[in-house]
Amino acid sequence: MNTMNIRRLALVGFALCLPLASACVSTRQHQSAIDEKDAEIRKLREERAMLKGQMQDLRASLDSTRGELADASAPRAEEPVREEQRFPELDKMGIDYGMKNGHMTISIPNSITFASGQAALSNEGKQAIQGVAKLLKQQYPGSEYWVEGHTDSDPIKKSKFDSNRALSVERALAVQKFLVEECGVEDDDCVVAGHGQYDPRAPNDSDKNKAKNRRVEIVVHKRS
Repeated sequence: MNTMNIRRLALVGFALCLPLASACVSTRQHQSAIDEKDAEIRKLREERAMLKGQMQDLRASLDSTRGELADASAPRAEEPVREEQRFPELDKMGIDYGMKNGHMTISIPNSITFASGQAALSNEGKQAIQGVAKLLKQQYPGSEYWVEGHTDSDPIKKSKFDSNRALSVERALAVQKFLVEECGVEDDDCVVAGHGQYDPRAPNDSDKNKAKNRRVEIVVHKRS
C-alpha cells in the first residue's frame, strides 16, 4: 500500500470518527442537562415540602386563634344562685335572675314587657317592674342599677326603630322611666344602656334562644 492510499484511509477513518465524537459530546451534554433538571426538581420538591409544613403550622395557629376568639365571644356564664338568694315573687312572674360577673342580674323577658318591635310597656310588664323595684329597695338599697336592653339578631323590619340597638335603648329607657316615676327609684341611681344583639345569653340559632336574648336586665352594682 503506497503512501497516497494510506492517507486516503486515514482521512476516511477520521471522517467516520467525527460523527461518533459528536454523538459522544451530545450525549454528555444531554445527560448534564438531565442532571440539572433532576437537581432542580429535587430542590423544588424540598421547597414544596417545606412550604407544606409551614402551611400546616399556620393552619394550626389559625385554628388555635379561632378557638380563643370563640371562647372570648361566647355568652357569659351565669353563676349559680344560692338558696338564700331565691326570690319566689320573681319566680312566679317568670323573671330570671342570677349572679353574673359578681353582680345580681335580674332579667325580664320581653314576652312580659313589650310587644314585638315596640318600646311601650305592657300592663303585665308594669306589674313585673313594680315587683322588681320592691325587691331592689328591700334587698339592694343604695346600689346603682344598670338598666340594659337586649334584642335577638333578627333585623328590624316592621318598626319605627332603625336598628336593634336603638330598640334596646328605648326599651331600657322605658323600664328606667317607670322605675323612677312610678316605683320611687332614684334617677341618679340608674344607668341606661342598649346592647342590641351584641350580648346574647344564648346563640341566636333557634326561636327558643332568641326569646332568651330579648330582655331587659337590671344589673345591681353595690356601692362600696
